[in-house]
Amino acid sequence: MKKCYLILIAILVFISCKTPDLYTWDKYDDRSYDFIKNADEQSVQNLIKTYQKIIDKQNGTRKIVPPGVYADYGLILLQINKTAEGKTMLQKEIELYPESKVFIDRILKSLDK
Repeated sequence: MKKCYLILIAILVFISCKTPDLYTWDKYDDRSYDFIKNADEQSVQNLIKTYQKIIDKQNGTRKIVPPGVYADYGLILLQINKTAEGKTMLQKEIELYPESKVFIDRILKSLDK
């Protein structure tokens, strides 16, 4: 009987140790893989929809967009010639994650050349 209680306590400890997710990523892994693999119009549109879902509905414990999402989204927009929107997303990345400024500034400077 004592052994059963110890096992039950061990199970409860393991269950309670699950850490909450800081961010929600929707289907980002699948969509980005599909984009890299196929690089066609459909995969681009699916990836863009995923970025929009991640940005619009963030259910993670931090309630903010994950690092790199605005930057990735901005780069995709630049690739499909939506330059103004792409630059806006890159600026949002800097606002949310100032440590990305050096990297993002290089991208923005290369666009102005």
